[in-house]
Amino acid sequence: MNTVKKPLTPRLPVQKRRDVVENDEFAAFARRIIRAHGRRVATGDVEALRDLTALSAVIDQAITDAVIGLRAFGYSWAEIGSRLGISRQAAQQRWGGDQS
Repeated sequence: MNTVKKPLTPRLPVQKRRDVVENDEFAAFARRIIRAHGRRVATGDVEALRDLTALSAVIDQAITDAVIGLRAFGYSWAEIGSRLGISRQAAQQRWGGDQS
């Protein structure tokens, strides 16, 4: 029995695409949680007020991370600004730093 071994060829990882529909549902879920947190604070949980306000810093950092990721993925400042309803220049000034 004669067996011939085929040479191994390296496989490149395949980048998976995420569905936009899933993103919309996920964003709606996050909004519901934040609103629920606000309602909980409003019922007298004053100790949780600091946690609720700290979420704005977390959201700002998440937006910065998202924009940096989109730029690394190849999106232009014009495309990012368009999605946010701001100019290319405004997006670049806010998140670009010294990058172009």
